[in-house]
Amino acid sequence: MSLVIDSLNRSNMKPQVVQVRSGDTVRVHQRVREGSKERVQVFQGLVIKTSKQGGHLNRITVRRVSGGVGVEKSFLMHSPLIVKVEVTKRSKVRRNYLAYMRDLTGKAARLSGIEFDRQAVNETLEVSENVLLDEVSKPDIETPKTKTPDEDVEAKIDSTETEAKE
Repeated sequence: MSLVIDSLNRSNMKPQVVQVRSGDTVRVHQRVREGSKERVQVFQGLVIKTSKQGGHLNRITVRRVSGGVGVEKSFLMHSPLIVKVEVTKRSKVRRNYLAYMRDLTGKAARLSGIEFDRQAVNETLEVSENVLLDEVSKPDIETPKTKTPDEDVEAKIDSTETEAKE
């Protein structure tokens, strides 16, 4: 059963997403539908929380101050509504959840930036759907065949019979 669930989870994942960490300043391009029209809306802010990285439920919480009011949005990285995520700045932090940033304003809310290769971080490789489907169809771990209690008893009887004959 778990192989079926894993294959469903993998089929809903995007082939490649940008590796985002807490303390990054990101631009999230999200597809928004208004009536019959569709447009891309950009939300730029500080990543204050990341969760479930590596899975299909990979989520980031982005915070920005707009008009003197703090606004936070949570994004599923593998959602089909997320068009693109760009890392614009990477900061040095020692925590995964930066809740303390909510209380800071002005200069106190600044994080010290670190150098990083912006182009390499934001580069996502396009993987064909056939390769992704092949990976889904192959289980990562082969489960050993377990014997039923009846087969186990028969094997014990067979082994005792062969020992008795010898």
